[in-house]
Amino acid sequence: MNYLSAENIAKSFGDKWLFKNVTFGMSRGDKVALIGTNGTGKTTFLNILAGVMPPDEGEVSLRKDIRVGYLDQSPSFDEELPVIEVIFASSNPVAHAVKRYEQALATGNNDALTEILEEMDHLKAWDFEAKAKEILGRLGIHDVDARYGTLSGGQRKRVALAKVLLEDPDLLILDEPTNHLDLSTVEWLENHLNTQNTTLLVVTHDRYFLDKVCNNVLELDHGSAYTYKGNYAYFLEKKSEREEVEAAEIDKARNLMRKELDWIRRQPKARGTKAKYRVDAFEDLKDKASQKKYDNQLELNVRSTRLGSKIIELQSVGKSYDGRELIHNFVYTFRKGDRIGIVGPNGMGKTTLLKMITGEVRPDNGQVIRGDTIQFGHYTQSDLEFESGQRVIDLVKEVADVVRLGTGQTVTVSKFLETFLFTPSKQYDYVEKLSGGEKRRLQLLLMLMKEPNFLILDEPTNDLDISSLNVLEEFLSNFPGCLMIVSHDRYFLDQLVDHLFVFEGEGKIRDFPGNYSDYRLWLEEQETTGRRTVSTSKPKEKEEVPLPAAVPKPTEISKRKLSFKEQREMEQLETEMPEMEKRKAILVQKLSNGGSHEELMAWALEVEQITESLSEKEMRWLELSEIA
Repeated sequence: MNYLSAENIAKSFGDKWLFKNVTFGMSRGDKVALIGTNGTGKTTFLNILAGVMPPDEGEVSLRKDIRVGYLDQSPSFDEELPVIEVIFASSNPVAHAVKRYEQALATGNNDALTEILEEMDHLKAWDFEAKAKEILGRLGIHDVDARYGTLSGGQRKRVALAKVLLEDPDLLILDEPTNHLDLSTVEWLENHLNTQNTTLLVVTHDRYFLDKVCNNVLELDHGSAYTYKGNYAYFLEKKSEREEVEAAEIDKARNLMRKELDWIRRQPKARGTKAKYRVDAFEDLKDKASQKKYDNQLELNVRSTRLGSKIIELQSVGKSYDGRELIHNFVYTFRKGDRIGIVGPNGMGKTTLLKMITGEVRPDNGQVIRGDTIQFGHYTQSDLEFESGQRVIDLVKEVADVVRLGTGQTVTVSKFLETFLFTPSKQYDYVEKLSGGEKRRLQLLLMLMKEPNFLILDEPTNDLDISSLNVLEEFLSNFPGCLMIVSHDRYFLDQLVDHLFVFEGEGKIRDFPGNYSDYRLWLEEQETTGRRTVSTSKPKEKEEVPLPAAVPKPTEISKRKLSFKEQREMEQLETEMPEMEKRKAILVQKLSNGGSHEELMAWALEVEQITESLSEKEMRWLELSEIA
């Protein structure tokens, strides 16, 4: 059953076409991901399909009686209404029936009450308010009587998401629904959309979400649209194949154009009409040859300030607000190369911890001791600061005229902007005209120009397109300094962090060794073991749940210290590992210098054996050090 059809639609702003001649359709049960780089017009495309904005060309048609629910990026409602009233101020017939029922009760209108009771039964509307409160609670909105105008931007987006989900539309259109949601809420939304018989069109950069929820992909690229009948993994495979084919076609067209150009130049002007078909074909060929190949990727390679031996120590730091303890006596000493992800429900104190580390907020107790060489790069959720009428290049030149790269070279600000996909013409655009993702990319550029050695990234993935995220991940994986990330993007965390600070509530922060997927697996094992204990045994002490391999159990850490034998083992490991590292470095140097075939084989084998042995010893040392 066809729900939506878009025929040859196009939209331009000024003399620039965002997209043109796009034909697209959706049938019942389709779950489509809309993908494209920042500035390609994804939000504009959704606005046209939802009927918020007309296309310049073409036509959009919906099946008769289809109800569309649309979550845009900046939802707006009456700021004086309580949250629960925002939910009931809906075109949803169930919400409308409940509201009429309450009005009939309040006025004592028995005739109206008799009529509405039948409608309530027919619509199965009796549990609507309970369902509304449940979904609001799942999305972190617990005070349903709070005025909408008092909510933060993230909370407003969550109320709007709850409203559109409760409307239960035939076609659901969501623009960045995972922004401003914590990780557990993203997973709940993922499961909710998977279990509902929903027809869905969604823009999101959460790659796990795309892979698990969507069965079709629509890509906007260079003004055209491409469809892929599969999930995100299938899209990546087929997109790569398409780009290879198109790059080959462009190369072929350029080679042919050189020959045709030579032919045209050799023709006498008086014979210009003799082979007009060939001249016309040349113009078409020129259009094809002038297309850009897919090589405009971000290449982040900026210099960072040297990091000294002393970094940051958190000595029993604590912080409370309004009598509520967010952080209780947290202790941690940062080491070189630390890559830490910070996870937990919204409002638990994640941003507060980051601000205490940077010195923006003072702890109520304890100390934050920072090394002299620390140069913070703090990427925040706040908006980019700029003056009205300021152009992109002028804003960047306020920081520096040239940028030092990690290789020691320097490049102009204009060249550096190009690596961030700001073309020479885009550099002279007004900052206020940039898309949300382009402003985020510019904010990131400005931060990196200051050569930080300790990066703190608070929700860096919001509004960034997937290609920008991939290159940002590549840069951060090679970043030599310390890295702390708050993010709801599970894929991003899995790629970049090796342990987590998990905010568990009541001021407790767990230092978990592993990435986010490791942590989710551990939680599932914990829940499974807990259920097994309840169902198969009499009440007894809580059973210990093992952490991932080579990770000490929390109960062991709290109950005992290292034995004499373990102390000796740890000391021996600390002596052996540096010696093995030295031997490995010598062998690697020998391999670089070359030798006979037999020698090279022997050295390579020994390097492999040392690497495996070192890995085992490092894991054992980590276990012992956690107990110590």
